Amino acid sequence: MEKFYFKSSKKEETNLVPTRKTIDFLLNYSKSLKVVEYDNMKFETILN
Repeated sequence: MEKFYFKSSKKEETNLVPTRKTIDFLLNYSKSLKVVEYDNMKFETILN
């Protein structure tokens, strides 16, 4: 039973390279996100 829970996991290092499409999506999303604080509350709105 011990073998099942204590396996050593070797993670291979991978180079994650985002595509231009992903970068554009994240930049556009961050530009359209509006956060408004009122009293002790935060409201998040997407301006699309």
